[in-house]
This record gives sequence, structure tokens and C-alpha cells, in this order.
Amino acid sequence: MPTLTASTVPARRPAWLNCSELDQAMAEVQPLLTDITNEDHASLRKRTKRRLRQEIDFISNEKFTSVREGKRIFSQSLGLAPRETALGIATIRRSGVDLPIHLGRLCEAPLLKPEQEKMLFERMNYLLQQAAIHRSVLNPERPSRHRLELIELFVALADWHRDRIVEANLRLVFSIVKKFVNPNNTFDDLLSDGIVALIRAVEKFDFDRGFRFSTYATQVVRRNSYRTVVLKQQERQKVQGGLQDMDIDVSEEERSSAISEKRWHELRSRLSVMLGDLDRREKFIIRARFSLGPHRKVHTLQSLADRLGVSKERVRQLERRAMDKLRAMAGDVQLAELEA
Repeated sequence: MPTLTASTVPARRPAWLNCSELDQAMAEVQPLLTDITNEDHASLRKRTKRRLRQEIDFISNEKFTSVREGKRIFSQSLGLAPRETALGIATIRRSGVDLPIHLGRLCEAPLLKPEQEKMLFERMNYLLQQAAIHRSVLNPERPSRHRLELIELFVALADWHRDRIVEANLRLVFSIVKKFVNPNNTFDDLLSDGIVALIRAVEKFDFDRGFRFSTYATQVVRRNSYRTVVLKQQERQKVQGGLQDMDIDVSEEERSSAISEKRWHELRSRLSVMLGDLDRREKFIIRARFSLGPHRKVHTLQSLADRLGVSKERVRQLERRAMDKLRAMAGDVQLAELEA
């Protein structure tokens, strides 16, 4: 295989990016892209170094090496069906769990046909492969604004296709995690963990082996839910053992904390509704900064800047904007009862 160089991989937009099949994806990812038009050489160097620290993982395919592959992949019509509110409502009713109705919005995407599923996986991995090629020839000493923009665009478009796969399979996650719900494992927590496991499964699935994704995803989500329940049980046993060692009545402790736990879940439910009104980056930042949902620890501004490919100050601005929105939404919510 010939050595990749800046001259063999020109930093220009390929023609297939302008095809009509990508119009919707382009329109939706454009607001998420960072404008680096006016960044100076020093800023571009820092951005290049950050990008080089971020691996781009994808499932490779020998067909991707063809220079005509992009045109072929995006010349076919994907034909995704529109979202249906009735699908989300039906999922909530079948769950057997008392859930906020807004969760039904997660399950409004129709199931994918086998050919649609394969096309989405193929497109996602091809876009990531294109991003990885451009990343491989980045040079911090000679940063390329156009190449950085291309990489961000390819990754954003890949994420868009990944999200279509995730949306179409969320009902599968609902059906699996509800079986693991018990007094110590809420549906909300298990659902968050299950969605993270589903995303991980999408990123690791090899579409070219001829299997349906749902078969693979079922194993991944079920195994993840089981592991979550077991780990929480082990942690609970350790805590109870420690309390007993200190001569603290565990049963009394559990009774006294039952009301506060109920209030906490009510507050989490309200917060989930409000987070749904934030844009994608704001929601990610708030959850990561306050250890909500799948985030097990509080993330620093710098770590989020590295993840999002923006400056630390930009993350701070987005966090401040998101907090202002949440305060405004919470203005009419009476939280005094939760503190009683």
C-alpha cells in the first residue's frame, strides 16, 4: 500500500458529499460544527494536536479502498421512514413500568429494513475511515484548516448515521432492561446504561458478516444490564457490611432514607424533561459536568473540550448557556416540596 501523504490525500471536499442523500444529515450536523475560519496558526496547531490525540475507530472493509466507493455508497436511496408518535406511546405502555411520557419520544423511529441497516453501517464506517485517513496525515507544524474541517464534518456525519441506528433499536433496549428492574435498580438508570451499551455495540458491529444487528445488540445490552445489577448488589452488600461493623441499624437506615430517595427520583424525572430541551452539546456537557445518566464521574472542562474538539473556554460558555436555560425552565417548577 502506498504511503499516505498530504499530496496523495488532498484536503478538499469529495464530490459525493454534495449528493442529495446527505442533504438531511448535512442540515442537521451543520449547527454542531465549529467555525474555525478565523483561527490563527497557533490555535490551529493546538486543534491539530488535540485531534491527533483522539483515535477514530471504525470497522474497516476492503471495498473502502476504492476511490469510487463514496459515490457508490451515497448514490443509493436510504429511504428512512418518518418518526411515528404512536410507536413511542406503544413502547411506554408495553414497558410495564410507570414512566414519564416524554421517554416515548426516544422510540418513535420505525424499525430498519435489513438493507437500510446495512447501508447505515456501511456509510457510518466509510465516513469514519475517510476521517481517519485525513487524521493520519495531519501535521501540527503545518496545520491544515481545510483538513481539520473535513475531519470534523466526516465524524459528525458518521455520528448522524450512528444515531439513526441507535434510534431504531431503542425499543430493544426498553424490552431488555425492564426485566432487570428491582427496588435497587431503577428503570431510568438501567435505561441510561443500556443506551450507552447500545451505542458501543453500534460502533463495534461488523456489518459485512451477514448477521442482523439486533442479535448482537441483544447480547451486549443484556450482558451489560446483568453486570450493572450485580455490581450494584456487590456495592450495596459492602455498604451494609460497613454499617453493621459500626453498629448502625441497617434496616432503620433504609426506612429513614426511603422518602428522600423518592423525592430524588422525582427531581431526576423533572430534570430529564428539562434536559430534553437543550441542544445536543449542552445536554452532553451538563450530564458530564454533574455526573448524570451514564457518566460515572464529574468531567473537567478540559476533558470535555478534548472530547468535543473545542476550546476550554467554549465549553465553559456552553455550560453557562445551558445552566441559564435550565434556571429559566425551572422558574415555574415548585421544588419546595422536594426539600420538605
